[in-house]
Amino acid sequence: MKDIQNEKDKRGITIQHVGVQGVVVPIEVKDKEHGVQSTIATFDIGVELPADQRGTHMSRFIEYVQNLAEPLSFKMLTMTILPEIKKELNAKSGMITVNFPYFVSVISPVSKLKSKLELDVTFSVKDDDAWMMVTTPVTTLCPCSKEISKYGAHNQRGHISISIKADGWVWIEELMNIANASASAPVYPLLKRPDEKFVTEQAYDNPRFVEDVVREVKGRLDRHPQVSKYKVHVVNYESIHNHNAYAFIEGGKENAKEE
Repeated sequence: MKDIQNEKDKRGITIQHVGVQGVVVPIEVKDKEHGVQSTIATFDIGVELPADQRGTHMSRFIEYVQNLAEPLSFKMLTMTILPEIKKELNAKSGMITVNFPYFVSVISPVSKLKSKLELDVTFSVKDDDAWMMVTTPVTTLCPCSKEISKYGAHNQRGHISISIKADGWVWIEELMNIANASASAPVYPLLKRPDEKFVTEQAYDNPRFVEDVVREVKGRLDRHPQVSKYKVHVVNYESIHNHNAYAFIEGGKENAKEE
């Protein structure tokens, strides 16, 4: 059959990325507690298209993600999948983004009930540049509200998104723990009344602005031996305002030396 994609294009325009988006497939990822966890991932995959080539072969992208034979990792994306796709399609550059829910077992602080907390995880690879982002739900309590109120203080749920480049293996759970330690209190899927009392008081004893949270995360990432670069985005979904509060910071070992 005639291969239209391989026809020559005379417009002389290189396309930076062309590929597929929203490819949903079941995958396995490494799990610190159980070894391997099954989940559902959404893939976006693209490659650079040379100026003289009319189109790429979209089905090749689907073939690769449909035939994953081992737990997904940065190493697998950077050393196996993306190089093979680039070679197969004769592309100089390529990118893959994988987003998936990841579930971590958490235990309530007083009743010791076990439940599963959902984290949002994204692996992003462009050629040899690989990032992992973990978004953790947390609780924050406003220091200003606590200071000016006769009793109580407003608090809210927030999200801490930590993106890292690493020199070695970093567990998803490690980034969750950094987020929880930097907030006013963790979030739990299952709490009994004694647990609610504990978490409420924990947040009250640890008030945090978004500025406090992002700085706390930075300090912990700067001390992490495997993290070389990072980006941190914190959002508070305000409970008494009709807007959200956010903070962003980025850095790494090179930035720390300069400071």
